[in-house]
Amino acid sequence: MGIFVWLIMGALVGWIASIIMGTNAQQGLALNIVVGIVGAMIGGWLIGPQLGAGSINDGITLMSFIVSLIGAVLLLAILSVFRPRANR
Repeated sequence: MGIFVWLIMGALVGWIASIIMGTNAQQGLALNIVVGIVGAMIGGWLIGPQLGAGSINDGITLMSFIVSLIGAVLLLAILSVFRPRANR
């Protein structure tokens, strides 16, 4: 059951993060899932201990969702630095 929760939450978190960062048109479902899962790991590792929030593994709560979303937005922000820009 845990893998399904990771996939569903990863898709949701990745999709919302891509909307926030303006990369929604460039990403598909698979990339949204990857961004959401990796972002949840980053958020759980960096932000979770400071806020006293549990991870998605501890249960789906509003705080774990927010921590995962912040981690996914941070991941997309870091990736945007290394992504080549189109010539204008």
